[in-house]
Amino acid sequence: MSIIESYSFGRMVIDGTSYTKDVIVFPDGSVLSPWFRNRSHVLELADLEDLIAAAPEIIICGTGAMGFLRPSAAFEEYLRTRNIDFIAQKNSKAIKSYNKMSGERNVGGCFHLTC
Repeated sequence: MSIIESYSFGRMVIDGTSYTKDVIVFPDGSVLSPWFRNRSHVLELADLEDLIAAAPEIIICGTGAMGFLRPSAAFEEYLRTRNIDFIAQKNSKAIKSYNKMSGERNVGGCFHLTC
């Protein structure tokens, strides 16, 4: 389990390590950064295949400071078929959700650190 300690536009601190590129946080606490998507502000299945393979119960998606990152409808439908809960929120809320749920459930997260 990882804890997101702080976030400011373009920077996130997770378990004492600072990241300045988008991140994926796996249920085991490992972090992948930089995280790139096929389409900059659209979240698709191919963008999170490794996280989905880690079998989280829930994925918390930080959509950026202003919420520009959007999941595709097909992505959300795929997660429903796999019984993976999905929450997409602006980073300020998503970080609170992630930190709260990470102690209660098998959680994965993905966070767009800028817009």
